[in-house]
Amino acid sequence: MKPVLIVGAGPVGMTLASELTRYGVPVRIVDRAAHRTDKSRALVLWSRTLELLDRGGEGSAPFLEAGFRAVAVNIVAGKSRVGRIDLDGVPTPYPFALMLPQSETERLLEERLRGQGVAVERRVELASFRAGDDGVDAVLRDAEGREEGLSVDWMAGCDGAHSAVRHGLDAPFAGETMDADWMLADVHVTGYPCPDSEVSVYWHRDGILVIFPITPGRYRVVADLPPAGTEHPPTPTLEQVQAILDDRGPGGMKAADPVWLSGFRINGRKVASYRHGRVFLAGDAAHVHSPAGGQGMNTGMQDAFNLAWKLAMVARGTCAEHLLGSYSPERSAVGDEVLKAADRLTAVGTLRNPVAQTLRNLAGRVVLGLGPVRHAIAEAATEVTVGYPHGPLNGPAGAGAGPKPGERVAPITGRAPVGSGTAPLFALFADATPAADLVPKYPALLDPDVRPPLAEGGLWLVRPDGYLACSAREPGVIAAYLNGLARPAAS
Repeated sequence: MKPVLIVGAGPVGMTLASELTRYGVPVRIVDRAAHRTDKSRALVLWSRTLELLDRGGEGSAPFLEAGFRAVAVNIVAGKSRVGRIDLDGVPTPYPFALMLPQSETERLLEERLRGQGVAVERRVELASFRAGDDGVDAVLRDAEGREEGLSVDWMAGCDGAHSAVRHGLDAPFAGETMDADWMLADVHVTGYPCPDSEVSVYWHRDGILVIFPITPGRYRVVADLPPAGTEHPPTPTLEQVQAILDDRGPGGMKAADPVWLSGFRINGRKVASYRHGRVFLAGDAAHVHSPAGGQGMNTGMQDAFNLAWKLAMVARGTCAEHLLGSYSPERSAVGDEVLKAADRLTAVGTLRNPVAQTLRNLAGRVVLGLGPVRHAIAEAATEVTVGYPHGPLNGPAGAGAGPKPGERVAPITGRAPVGSGTAPLFALFADATPAADLVPKYPALLDPDVRPPLAEGGLWLVRPDGYLACSAREPGVIAAYLNGLARPAAS
């Protein structure tokens, strides 16, 4: 089996490399940078990502140990609170936002990879490639200019917003850049008026101010600023950060000892297709958007989780190649929703018209005063509602009760997560009698560990990434679905 070539060793590329390796698919992962990032950059791991990390290695435990848990988000306008979103009621083993600098996420992923016997090839870039019907011929170049030709069956571009793979495919990156500058400051703050475990969003007449806890006493401060008119947004000074805290915050906060100061502009861009024959795009190579909601890195890592089990099944010869046709429709639909939601959050927080601001604040108090709305927002933020309701892999929903095809099946306490073995296997949730006939017939597709039924009188087939494939009353429906994985879908 030829290795899969993964270009880019950030969180997305390393997640894909780790998942493929776990499933017995060899990889080569290269990155032009000499070292992984030392910046905090993406700051949060959401509940759904932690659930998916549980399927391999030591699970989410190393990340939980290194991170800091944020359990609520406060939205404040003027001197009064508009609303509060509590995360502790979300139906997941991880009802919180795990605040973890990207530098730490990358360190832990690289350690996981190293434990699997895979080394990131650093200071190695993709010089060129040619993709054909049967594979990809690539040229890699190291820091000394030496070139290596490489022939692979599959290649994945996980190389960020300026992706060499995307450029090589000549894939349009449609979207726009917002007409505003933003500042980001990872600083130490005293006088934070909320518990360290809570995020604060301040809607101010001059713009938005968001404060994220990183560790006790250290915070990320983000705010929008008028356009500077320069080619690149200027890096803020500590004095400017303090002025924003004084102006837009509740008062009494003092910033000191900056860890990282940066200026940035928001891009909202996305490719039309995440798959181009034998080449895939994932993460920022496929989509970039406003940091509102903190969904970017998580969405990219979940691209990788989605692609990995499908690519492993095809590479191992378990399923026909048409399985890979579901990657782009499923993840592109998620990318569209994330892009829209991030744009909405950004637009709401950066309203400039005083009348619009007043209406926003009034509406916010009414809407966030409704418990079901707060719960829905919390579940969307933690990404447990991410799913594939219109995905091409969805089969019948014949069981009636329980989740619908494309929906997440929540992890069960005390049981190994679906897809956590050394082969990508579907899991059956059913009574023993119908399962006894199905499992021996599909040893390469079905996990022999049959889980308890999700409701009475039915069978539920769950994909290796924990989403429902189909449900039925009779085993024959499940058998027909599994048979369909091994042959091209009907035209």
